[in-house]
Amino acid sequence: GSPAGRSYASSPSVPHSSFPIRTTLLHRDSESLSAGEGSDFEDNLRRNGKKRAAKRPLKPTPAKLPKRSRTVRARGQKESEPPASDLFDAVKGAKSDMQSLVDDWLDSYKQDQDAAFLELVNFFIRSCGCKGTVTPEMFKTMSNSEIIRHLTEQFNEDSGDYPLTASGPSWKKFQGSFCEFVRTLVYQCQYSLLYDGFPMDNLISLLTGLSDSQVRAFRHTSTLAAMKLMTSLVRVALQLSLHKDNNQRQFEAERNKGPGQRAPERLESLLEKRRELQEHQEEIEGMMNALFRGVFVHRYRDVLPEIRAICIEEIGSWMQSYSTSFLTDSYLKYIGWTLHDKHRDVRLKCLKALKGLYGNQELTARLELFTSRFKDRMVSMVMDREYDVAVEAVRLLILILKSMEGVLTDADCESIYPVVYASNRALASAAGEFLYWKLFYPECETRAVGGREQRRSPPTQRTFFYLLLSFFVESELHDHAAYLVDSLWDCAGPLLKDWESLTSLLLEKDQNLGDVQESTLIEILVSSVRQASEGHPPVGRVTGRKVQLASKLAVWQVVSRLPSQSPQFSADAEKVAPLLQLLNYFDLNIYCTRRLEKHLELLLQQLQEVVVKHTEPAVLEAGAHALYLLCNPEFTFFTRVDFARSQLVDLLTDRFQQELEELLQSSFLDEDEVYSLAATLKRLSAVYNAHDLTRWELYEPCYQLLRKAVDTGEVPHQVTLPALTLVYFSILWTLTHISGSDASQKQLLGLKGRMVAFCELCQSCLSDVDSEIQEQAFILLSDLLLIFSPQMIVGGREFLRPLVFIPEATLQSELASFLMDHVFIQPGELSSGHSQEDHLQIEQLHQRRRLLAGFCKLLLYGVLEMDAASDVFKHYNKFYNDYGDIIKETLTRARQIDRSHCSRILLLSLKQLYTELLQEQGPEGLNELPAFIEMRDLARRFALSFGPQQLQNRDLVVTLHKEGIKFSLSELPPAGSSSQPPNLAFLELLSEFSPRLFHQDKQLLLSYLEKCLQCVPQAPGRPWGPVTTYCHSLSPGENTAEVTPEGYPRSKKRRVEGPSRRHREDVSASQEETLQLNSIPATPTLTSTAVKSGQPLGASEEMEEGGSSELAFPQRCVHGETWSRSSSPQRFQTPFNPSGPGLGKQLSRLSLMEEDEEEFEIQNNSSEDWQGSGKQMLGREPRVILLCLDDALSLEAAPDVLKKEEGFVSFCSLCLDLKFFSPILSKK
Repeated sequence: GSPAGRSYASSPSVPHSSFPIRTTLLHRDSESLSAGEGSDFEDNLRRNGKKRAAKRPLKPTPAKLPKRSRTVRARGQKESEPPASDLFDAVKGAKSDMQSLVDDWLDSYKQDQDAAFLELVNFFIRSCGCKGTVTPEMFKTMSNSEIIRHLTEQFNEDSGDYPLTASGPSWKKFQGSFCEFVRTLVYQCQYSLLYDGFPMDNLISLLTGLSDSQVRAFRHTSTLAAMKLMTSLVRVALQLSLHKDNNQRQFEAERNKGPGQRAPERLESLLEKRRELQEHQEEIEGMMNALFRGVFVHRYRDVLPEIRAICIEEIGSWMQSYSTSFLTDSYLKYIGWTLHDKHRDVRLKCLKALKGLYGNQELTARLELFTSRFKDRMVSMVMDREYDVAVEAVRLLILILKSMEGVLTDADCESIYPVVYASNRALASAAGEFLYWKLFYPECETRAVGGREQRRSPPTQRTFFYLLLSFFVESELHDHAAYLVDSLWDCAGPLLKDWESLTSLLLEKDQNLGDVQESTLIEILVSSVRQASEGHPPVGRVTGRKVQLASKLAVWQVVSRLPSQSPQFSADAEKVAPLLQLLNYFDLNIYCTRRLEKHLELLLQQLQEVVVKHTEPAVLEAGAHALYLLCNPEFTFFTRVDFARSQLVDLLTDRFQQELEELLQSSFLDEDEVYSLAATLKRLSAVYNAHDLTRWELYEPCYQLLRKAVDTGEVPHQVTLPALTLVYFSILWTLTHISGSDASQKQLLGLKGRMVAFCELCQSCLSDVDSEIQEQAFILLSDLLLIFSPQMIVGGREFLRPLVFIPEATLQSELASFLMDHVFIQPGELSSGHSQEDHLQIEQLHQRRRLLAGFCKLLLYGVLEMDAASDVFKHYNKFYNDYGDIIKETLTRARQIDRSHCSRILLLSLKQLYTELLQEQGPEGLNELPAFIEMRDLARRFALSFGPQQLQNRDLVVTLHKEGIKFSLSELPPAGSSSQPPNLAFLELLSEFSPRLFHQDKQLLLSYLEKCLQCVPQAPGRPWGPVTTYCHSLSPGENTAEVTPEGYPRSKKRRVEGPSRRHREDVSASQEETLQLNSIPATPTLTSTAVKSGQPLGASEEMEEGGSSELAFPQRCVHGETWSRSSSPQRFQTPFNPSGPGLGKQLSRLSLMEEDEEEFEIQNNSSEDWQGSGKQMLGREPRVILLCLDDALSLEAAPDVLKKEEGFVSFCSLCLDLKFFSPILSKK
């Protein structure tokens, strides 16, 4: 909003500037560009501009100008053109340092002031990108507004680029050189030319006028120059202020001397010096005041964000460098107002400017009023939608927290705390630093001695962990401490890496830590170790920079204490599992280098106890993986670890064999026996996942167990689930043994037999009563089918061909049925009448997504028939929120494999849905049901999946329409009935694909529909709604074919005209209409096919809007290519040649017409001929057009049918104007 309504009301003036400003500085011509001449300023700026112009006097004539005015130009005035480009080219090329460049300009100014100043003016004009120059006559006779208006008329705005925004290596450093030139110019002139009056006053007047221009380049460049000029003047003013203070001290010291020691001449000299400094200061302040009021006050609200950002950046530098004059509320208000700017760069400049102010402890006392006024806005910017702005806002609040105690309330801080869990790492890290300085630093403050921090005492470390634990547990903002550790890592990394203190805190029994606190401390320990080892943030946290991965840690304190931690927490699965993960991040060679063999023995003992004691999958997986890390053959202690592993597996295997015999021999097992057998199988399955247990031969007993479960159903599901996994791992480990060696045929066939037998077991389990067994069997079966698919022989593994397995049709059908029953179910069907917890529903959703992903992989890798994808695609719209990403990716990959087949599958999906609805509801009122509306939405989503490549998908969409029309009329109503066919409503679904058609194809499909409808009995005067809807979707605006009362379109012939100029204009108009109706531009008329004489061939306009006689000529035969009709799926795809636009689509239409002819003859042999002999000739010679249009072939190469003049003319009358072939007719 406008600043007029805020607490800061008036525009400030530069302090100590009570003198009147020169008329040349504040000159605004009455004829300057008004706000009503198409200016892109805001409305309030226009109103302010009018008021501003009214307050300033008109520019006086040269005869009445004061001494240091423009009359000085009369001295040595030259009428020749100035060298306008020398200075600009030197700055652009940065050929020399700016100081020497400015010195050269000053030397030329001393020789000829007017010419040098005119060169400086033209430098700024050229820097704006304007090609015009200011001549001496213009400078002498025209006012600033007239000069700017003249330059505006010469400005070329076609490209929209100017030096400050132009791209390319030559302009990359221009802005820096431009700003450096302005700074050096003021610096070199600060003792002489700066106070001359003529150059600076007129330059400021010119820049002020340019900054109010309607031309963006003028406004942007002049504002940058003016603000940089202002910044340089501020530095000069600061130096003058320092000199003035020194002079005042010297004067006071000299005046306070005794009468005998006082020097009157020195007092007079100091007094004269003070008057000179005062005059210079007034001069500088006058120029600053003119720039601030003439440029900044109006441009900080400019519509261009780059201009607003320049203004805010520079005013921030003024406040930092010359705080005595500029760090006041009258200037701070501009930054406060702009904090609400809609553009990120401007808000970013505001925050960076404020950071420079709050970072200076001496300036914070003068920011109290500003802070109280805009604190809420600064706090709210922590949630800015732009991450870089939010990061700067948090860092600004950190400075406020450090420098202004008590300003940020608890409510303000509590609104920042949740940001430590943000997904963006930069923002989370900044919030973590704020949290550290607010909560942790006051309690854990360290004193620096000699520039180095003292070692923190254990009580200090424990205080930090207690505070961290308290914040995480009590805030209840997140469930995972890893994100909090990552947020604090940059500011509190040394504290978090004090693992010795952290492990001591965990092992001490007198700490009275609760269960949640112990679990949280363990998670903090594991997260900090992982962060130090891997060096990248947790999953889901985005970082904008590449992270340098760290190496394995060699922290013997933690490694040595790990075995002692395990017994204390071994009974708790939630605590022992993350502790076992610590081995992933340590250099395990430390057990050898530091002689920690005793600790290794203790660790192996604890691992064995953990595996034998627990049955939770997470603990067993962590234990098996920890044992896998220790079983590295490169370690010197590998033999000891391998022996411990063998002991563990022997123990589990013996127990399994005993319990299995009891199960196979007895008909009933109690709960304890079932639990014991299931637990043993789970442990063996977890170990088998990470270790090769082939020599223990677990396949046969597990297969017998599964066979009994399938045959009798007496095996509990707790036992069946791990048994399935064991057999699966056994097959995979066997495959790894024979994949890399010269396996015998017997080994391959043996593995193939085991795999097939297991697949049959899994197929039987798909119909099990227990859903867990069904899902597990589906997952294992889909994985095995994918592994043993034809893909396994790719890459030189032909010897594995005997292992390739293709599932039978029954298995494929059962997999699809399972998918329908377990994946595509409504949320209400998840439970049996009672509500479930949110996390349980999320886990079930992940499980269903896993099942769907496995099925889709089988489709894409050719294991299952691609037509089965229709069962997935038809649920695309209904389950978009749950599986939309998976189905979309599957659809995209399927289209990449075979575009034609994929489009047929989409149509098949719609057919299946329509048939199901028709069987449930019947044909009456079908298109008004909600389920039918959902089908239309699905068809619309399918149509959008074709993408913008309309020409590439042309034949596919046309084929889809034709097949859809056939399906809609495949079933006829009973004889004597006037009701519509039951599938006719399917045409409304087809109408969703009509926007993907070309205009010519729409006409053709209308004709095709007309022919098909002639076979269907229909009551006169009662058009069917679906037909009307479909015909309307094929009607391209004004060129729509008329729809008859019978419900289908009839052809309407157009008058044939020659290729006159009026005719060509009509063709262009028709193309423009097509451009508005289609998503891509209409194809131009034929231009690349010409006769031997080299003259262009005109295109014909004879066509029938119904599409039955509309033909077009294809592209001429490319040398080396042959065209033949084919029954392959790609028969409509033709190469597209950019040199001949539209020819590919015309060729497709020719093939389409040929197919239509054959279909129409089959459907209705008694239908009337289109054009007599033309139709017959097309049916006999489909390659006639291609042969005749190729200018590289003579007419002798054409078939005999075209050598007859009457046949040739009859053919031409069908397709195009006779004048098109007039050169050929004249020769033959």
